[in-house]
Amino acid sequence: MCVSLSHEDAPTTDALFCELVQRARYGESFHISSQGCPVGSYILGKSDASPRDYYAASGRYRDKRAAGRAANVLPRLQRSYTSIRIFPYGDSPEFLAVILFLRPAKAMLVVQALSFNDGRRVVCANGGTASVCGDCTAYPIETHRAGISVGCRGSRKHSGYGDEEMVVGVPHTLVEKIESGLERLLMT
Repeated sequence: MCVSLSHEDAPTTDALFCELVQRARYGESFHISSQGCPVGSYILGKSDASPRDYYAASGRYRDKRAAGRAANVLPRLQRSYTSIRIFPYGDSPEFLAVILFLRPAKAMLVVQALSFNDGRRVVCANGGTASVCGDCTAYPIETHRAGISVGCRGSRKHSGYGDEEMVVGVPHTLVEKIESGLERLLMT
C-alpha cells in the first residue's frame, strides 16, 4: 500500500488510518482529509492533542510519566497538507511511503536489501504503539528511513492483520535501493 499527501480537498471518514491501509492492501483506494483515530490524528499531524492522557488511561503504561514519555517520542508528520491518499502499490507512481505487511523472514530480506549497498545496519525503534500510522508512515516520510514495527494492539485489533505479520514502512527514496538489493540477494 502506498501513501501520499495532497493539498486537495477530500472527505473525512470515521474509519481508522490503519483500517484504510489494510483495505488498500486488498485493492481499495482512499482520499481523505481526516480519519477516526485520535492517536492517528496526532501522528498524522491533523491534531495537536497529545495522546498522553489516552495512553495513561489505557493501562498500557505504568504511570502518567511513562505514558507522557511514550507520547512525546511518537513519530509525527511535520508537513503541511490537506489530505492523504492511501492506495495499492502500482496505482500511482507518486507516493511518499510504501507500507508492507510481511512475515519476519520477508522483513529480514528487506533489511538485508537495505544493508546490501553500504553495509550499514538498519536501526528499528518502536514501542508497540502507533505502528501503521507512526512507525511505518510518519517515520519513513519524515526521516527517509525504513520503519519496521512489530505492530500495535490498536492496529492489530482494528485492521486485523495476522499475528505472524510485521509492518514495514519504506520511504519512496529507498524503494529502488531495496529492489536492487533484493535482486542481487535472491540470486545468491
